[in-house]
Amino acid sequence: MTKVMSFDALKSQAASLDIRRQAFINGVYVDAASGRTFDCVSPRDGKVLAKIAECDVEDVNRAVAAARAVFEKGSWSEAAPGKRKAILMKFADLMAQHASELALLESLDMGKPISMSSGDDIPLSISCMRWYAEAIDKVYDEISPRDPRAIGMITREPLGVIAAVVPWNFPLMMAMWKLGPALAMGNSVVLKPAEQSPLTALRIAELATEAGLPDGVLNVVPGFGPTAGKALGLHDDVDCVTFTGSGEVGKLFLQYAGQSNMKRVWLECGGKSPNIVLADCPDMDAAAAAAAGGIFYNQGEVCTAGSRLIVENSIKDEFIEKVIAQGKKMVPGDPLDPASQMGAIVDENQMNRVLGFIEKGHAEGAQLRTGGNRVRTETGGYFIEPTVFDGVGNDMTIAREEIFGPVLSVISVHDWQEAVKTANDTPYGLAAAVWTRDINKAHLAAKKLRAGLVWINCWDGGSITMPFGGYKQSGTGRDRSLHALDKYCEIKSTWIALGDA
Repeated sequence: MTKVMSFDALKSQAASLDIRRQAFINGVYVDAASGRTFDCVSPRDGKVLAKIAECDVEDVNRAVAAARAVFEKGSWSEAAPGKRKAILMKFADLMAQHASELALLESLDMGKPISMSSGDDIPLSISCMRWYAEAIDKVYDEISPRDPRAIGMITREPLGVIAAVVPWNFPLMMAMWKLGPALAMGNSVVLKPAEQSPLTALRIAELATEAGLPDGVLNVVPGFGPTAGKALGLHDDVDCVTFTGSGEVGKLFLQYAGQSNMKRVWLECGGKSPNIVLADCPDMDAAAAAAAGGIFYNQGEVCTAGSRLIVENSIKDEFIEKVIAQGKKMVPGDPLDPASQMGAIVDENQMNRVLGFIEKGHAEGAQLRTGGNRVRTETGGYFIEPTVFDGVGNDMTIAREEIFGPVLSVISVHDWQEAVKTANDTPYGLAAAVWTRDINKAHLAAKKLRAGLVWINCWDGGSITMPFGGYKQSGTGRDRSLHALDKYCEIKSTWIALGDA
């Protein structure tokens, strides 16, 4: 865990940060070809942190060309596993040396509490890179069962140029979930951070170069989705797009692949995750704390947020009071204050979107039990208090659409079968949880839930060793674990006929 300084010390350090503003292409920082920039605004106070290079088609072309050239050269793609491992381990070490700076950039840039960026995001990002570095020389090719007069080899080769397009809610961690396995397999990467949160991506690019990553292997092109993102999606020399973000944009990348070179597209597109609490819940206080954390952590800006709380009727009233009590402890505060448990919504547009969903909940007849307001307006920042709606029907907008904010919808059911049916009644299928002391219900519910992640008597359990991804419109493929490596390689079958000796 990164040591957190005092509030005053953090504010002082924030004022003196040297923020990287340019794109990073072929080992150097460069302005956008057009010379254009965009404002990077801090959600804690609405003030401009920096003017960032606004990359477009020409910049993407330069980055992809650099990535392709170094891939064909083979200085990374054909490097021995031990060499790649050593460089990525040094990269992780350098991130660890700069952990306090990275945590501060993350909190300033997207509004999360410094205690979370320093205690969760940055350490997990570093450990992810180390884990994939360690995996490089632990993954073996195969020999198939075969005729004795032949050899059947199954080998993995790097794909080529990977476009990694990452979201703003966990900027560095989501980048590491892509960069770790993609670089470990020997690929070159063009990383496009979300325009709302480009700062840590731009900073770690030079750390990767300092670690020994050859120029062109990692490029960072900040910019907007309809320009830089689209250019990557349509580029005929990009072999794969790996994307975390909204379903709307995920579908665009599928279209771009079809319109260009049929590149691989791996998607993680969020969810409307159900948290099922049954009458035989083994610990209602623990479940209530987990339910509150599951929706209010990171201001609800989490793809696996437990935004639908599905509760058995007989305990619903008692349980919701416990959740509300937990939520009231999570008061939004300055992201740089180590005492803050909630921070700011990432930008004004997202804040207004969340407030619009709250109004929609009112209009459709849900009962507002707590919250629902913008707070800390005097700061100029974008803060919304924890919000709980009761009496929600699963057909209401706030139960159907991903809000990506601190808004909980409580839905009551009669039994576990109805709970599972309600849980599955969604276009999404990323995560789900069940709280029960009945081992039979736990296993049966887990089997029936159409979700890539199922938690029993907890929320958000798992580790880098476990695959992360969803069913249905929550996406395709899996991040984390050894399974992620196969997304970034070609699997080749080579059959060798053996002649007479």
